[in-house]
Amino acid sequence: MTAAAAPKAAVRTPHPLRAETVRGFAPFAGAAVTLTLGTMLAASSARWQGGWAETAAEVHGALLISVPLAAAAGCWQGGRERRRGTEELWRTVVRTPLARFLASALPVALWVAAGYLVTVGLALLATWSCARGDGPRLALLPGDTVTMAAAALTGHVVGRVVPTRLAAPLLATAGYVVLGTLTAAHSGGVSFLNPALPVAETEVPVWWLPWVTAAWTGGLALAAGLAYAARRRVTAVLPLAAAVAAGGLLVQTGDGLLHADPLARRQVCDTSVTPAVCVNARYPDLLPQVTSALSGVTGKLEGVRNLPVRWADRHGRPRAHEAQLPMLTPLGWYVVRGRLIEREEFAWEAVQMLRGSDCPPEKLTERVLVADDAVSNYLAPSPLQKAIDQDDAEGDAARRAELRERRAARARLAGMGARERREWLSAYFAARGDCGVKGVPSL
Repeated sequence: MTAAAAPKAAVRTPHPLRAETVRGFAPFAGAAVTLTLGTMLAASSARWQGGWAETAAEVHGALLISVPLAAAAGCWQGGRERRRGTEELWRTVVRTPLARFLASALPVALWVAAGYLVTVGLALLATWSCARGDGPRLALLPGDTVTMAAAALTGHVVGRVVPTRLAAPLLATAGYVVLGTLTAAHSGGVSFLNPALPVAETEVPVWWLPWVTAAWTGGLALAAGLAYAARRRVTAVLPLAAAVAAGGLLVQTGDGLLHADPLARRQVCDTSVTPAVCVNARYPDLLPQVTSALSGVTGKLEGVRNLPVRWADRHGRPRAHEAQLPMLTPLGWYVVRGRLIEREEFAWEAVQMLRGSDCPPEKLTERVLVADDAVSNYLAPSPLQKAIDQDDAEGDAARRAELRERRAARARLAGMGARERREWLSAYFAARGDCGVKGVPSL
């Protein structure tokens, strides 16, 4: 048999789903999700990079933007055949309507979910390089990923049904408004159906929340797809029933979906100094930096009595015999990418916390204020002190007189012998600690 007579090899036709997945609009939709969310996260990196809980909260909160974007991408893909004028041609092929629907819709759904996962992965890598304790928090990731795919699938149905090119931007706008309204409400009723339900850094979700969220959003999307494209549309009842059951569980549970993180209630302390320095157990590796920033203060307070037992890093009012540590969170204020910044300002604020803040303003006489200024200037002067003094020096006669009095008090405290200064500071903190400001020793 000659080569010309040899049977030709069968040519394999690629599956439409594969063709749609590797070419066309779907990969661009995934890239758009990654680029959009990546840009948003990069712009706000100072407030989440370095904290695992903050990173998880940030990427979860990004659903407020990524879900409408995914829905718009699916909607645009759904209207493709109408824009091309090939709807009638597609109805003549042998594949069922559901098969044609899935071949067009699934690639976009998969790509936008993959784009979201890539963004989350990059954010986790960025946090890992400068994290100061705790560990990755991935509990919400399954539900968020399914929600992205469900948004694209639902958008595809809308694109098939609504005959206008404006369907995609209008759907994105409507989705953003709905999610934004639910996020702003944040409590009560249907707000718990929000897939972008805000989760604070000090909260953890119940273990089943992501799976119920996936059933809620995924069930609605599957019900919409089956109702549109299935031969037996009654099959849409099953996913719709699952979505309704999941939604009912979310609403019924309400505030119980989130509970306080046990780790956030604990303190990690350095007791080698007085007062002891404590930070929240979510970021124990920050303790050496905080202790170092306060070393100038604790060194000068050695041997001084009547001090608070510790600086504590807690939310709310400090406990008895504690002083509030200047807040390390939200990140981006004193802590940026795992590093403590503005150390002089941090130490100055810590000194203000030592004397408490519950004394009525009417008890703070001029003598007390002068003593406060002298103690602050001795232990940890404010970085703005020179500018404040310069402003007073250029003021009227009364302000210049007050400045001279403050400077004289600072000089007297700094010029005391070590033993005399310890006794004076002990009496000062005893009086300031219980608001017995009349007992504040003069300078």
